[in-house]
Amino acid sequence: MPGTGGVCPARAARAAAAAQGTLAKTQSRPGDRRMTALVTGAGGFLGRALVCALRGRGIPVRALLREGSDASPLLLMSGTAVRGSAVSTEAPGVEVVRGDAMDPSALRTAVAGCELVYHLAGVRRATNRDEFMSVNAGSTRLLLEACLAAGAGHQRFVLAGSLAAVGPSREGKRENDPFAPAEWYGESKAEAERLALSYADRLPVAIGRPPRIMGPGDRENLFFFRIVKRGVVLRILGPERPLSWVDVDDCAEGFALLGEHPAAAGEAFFLASKDRTSVEGLQREVARALGITPRAIPVPPTLLSGLAAAADMVTRATGHKLPLNRKLARQVLAPGWTCVPDKAERLLGFTARTSLPDSVARSARFYLDRGWL
Repeated sequence: MPGTGGVCPARAARAAAAAQGTLAKTQSRPGDRRMTALVTGAGGFLGRALVCALRGRGIPVRALLREGSDASPLLLMSGTAVRGSAVSTEAPGVEVVRGDAMDPSALRTAVAGCELVYHLAGVRRATNRDEFMSVNAGSTRLLLEACLAAGAGHQRFVLAGSLAAVGPSREGKRENDPFAPAEWYGESKAEAERLALSYADRLPVAIGRPPRIMGPGDRENLFFFRIVKRGVVLRILGPERPLSWVDVDDCAEGFALLGEHPAAAGEAFFLASKDRTSVEGLQREVARALGITPRAIPVPPTLLSGLAAAADMVTRATGHKLPLNRKLARQVLAPGWTCVPDKAERLLGFTARTSLPDSVARSARFYLDRGWL
C-alpha cells in the first residue's frame, strides 16, 4: 500500500521506550548493534513504518525497493541522499537497494550480510489467483532460498502473514486455528506461511499476522474515508460484521519484536488491537474525525458484489487498480474478521496501544494535508 509516510519522528521516542525490556536482553550481546536488517517491501505502508521502528532501535536497515519506486520517504528517515541506485549512510541508517522480490539474483544480493530479514513484499490487489500465489507465496520461497545460499537470516526470518490466511470469524481466530482462507489473497498468504515454516529447521522463522491496518499513508482504507467525505456512510445490510484492526505504528513495533524476542522463533502471532470495530463503525469514526454528520445509505450485499465485479473488469481492461474490487467486497461481506491477540501479549509483551479514534484522526489529517480527500 504505497504512500508518503511521514510518521517516523513521533515514533522514535516511543520505540526506544518500548524496546528497553526486550532490547536490553536481545541486543546486549557483542556485535548485536552491528546487525543489519533487510526489509523487502520497504516502500509500502507497513514497510516504511517498520523501517522507522528498526531505526528507532538503532538497527541499520537495508530497504529493498523496486526500480522506479520513490525512495524519498525512507531517505528522510536517515537524512541521507541518493547515490546512484543505492544510498550509503553511517549506521544506524537506511541503505536503499533496487531489485524485484521475484528476482533470485537481486534477492541474493539484497540478503548478503543481513542477519535479520523481514519479508513484507507482496501484492494485495490482483485480478486472478495465479498472480496472488506467484508473488506472495513464490517470493517467500525465493527469499528463503536466497537466505540459505547467502548465509543470511540467522537472527530471524520474519514473514508478514495476514489474518486472511485463517479466514473470517465473528468470535475471533487464534493462532492454532487451521488455515481457512475465504479468497485468493488469503490462500496465497496461507501458502507463504506453510513455505516459511517448512524452513524452520534451517532458519529461525517468525510470522506476524495483522488484521486490517490503519494509519497515515494507508490507501487500503482510503475508499471509506472518501465515501464519508461525501457525507455518506455505507450500511451493508445484514448482521453487524465485527472487525479487528491495528494501527500501523503498533503493528511495526510488533514486527520489530518478532525479530528480536527469543520466544518468537518458530511461532505465528496475531498483531492486533484488543478493541474491535465494524465497517460501519469505522466509517462513523471517520465522520467524527472529519466533523461530518453523514447520512446512512443501505447497500444490499448483491449490489456491492456486482459493483466490485464491474470494478475488476475495469482494472483488467485499463490496468488501473480501482479502490473497490472483489477482494474488498468479499472481506466486507464476510461474517466478521476478528482475532484474539493474547498470545503476542503473553509471549512477547506486545500490546497495541493506539485507539481507533487516534488512528483514524491521524489518517484523516494525513489525507487532508496531501489532498487525498
